[in-house]
Amino acid sequence: MEYETKSGRAGPVNPTSPRKSVRKNLDFEPLSTTALILEDRPANLPAKPAEEAQKHRQQYEEMVAQAKKRELKEAQKRKKQLEDRCKLEESIGTAAQIWNQEILPNWSTMCTSRRVRDLWWQGIPPSVRGKVWSLAVGNELNITHELYSICLARAREKWKSMPTAASEMETEDAGSSDRESSLELIKLDISRTFPHLCIFQQGGPYHDVLHSILGAYTCYRPDVGYVQGMSFIAAVLILNLDTADAFIAFANLLNKPCQMAFFRVDHSLVSTQPHTHTHRYTHIYKYISVHVSVKESGPRIQCNNNMK
Repeated sequence: MEYETKSGRAGPVNPTSPRKSVRKNLDFEPLSTTALILEDRPANLPAKPAEEAQKHRQQYEEMVAQAKKRELKEAQKRKKQLEDRCKLEESIGTAAQIWNQEILPNWSTMCTSRRVRDLWWQGIPPSVRGKVWSLAVGNELNITHELYSICLARAREKWKSMPTAASEMETEDAGSSDRESSLELIKLDISRTFPHLCIFQQGGPYHDVLHSILGAYTCYRPDVGYVQGMSFIAAVLILNLDTADAFIAFANLLNKPCQMAFFRVDHSLVSTQPHTHTHRYTHIYKYISVHVSVKESGPRIQCNNNMK
């Protein structure tokens, strides 16, 4: 018994060790191996000198303080993100109310106002985005839902009559007067439309919708047919409009002079686009006008190269 007392084996009667008292006084205990620095050395090694033990306690307290500081900083960051999200949701709700109650009912008189333009640049709320886009694009072509159904039915008939192994070369050789044969290109292009979203590819929720709209447009405008890149425009419209309304907006948007010039590969119209922008810049932004005038030949040459 005397040997056990001298050797320190009588654990229950020992006073609290300095190491335990240090941990007890700390308010924060990180869930890691940082506290091992306070452990005593194994019995077969010399005990820690008092100076070394004190140094280790100070290092441990510094590590705990840094961990608490990081935790506090992350908590503040999360709080700031939550506050920003709440502010964003509140601003979106307020903007949606303004669009629904003030702007949309009076669209014809307010669509060109500065207030509408400012609100537009702030971002159109998702709840009214489709409606605003439809009104902004308009329907000069007077396309109806019934006409969309007719064009879609014709596209489906074409798809059924097409051989399953139609080659891309045959599609490219189709006559310019009737480009409905470009329907086969749609299948190739849809798989490359926003692939990171995984919603327009085969088996995705919007694959059939996008396929239908592009096919219907090809039959609606056989003189234009399907041109690579159209799928991206239609895809954005699909995410904000019903299928038939997306088709109406799509057809009217592509009917604008600028878009039609590029999709029909009209060299004479395409070459006028840089001049048109330069003329506008001359009256709005003189500095940009000078810059565009110097670089004007670049876009025109690039467009012609891309169309070859």
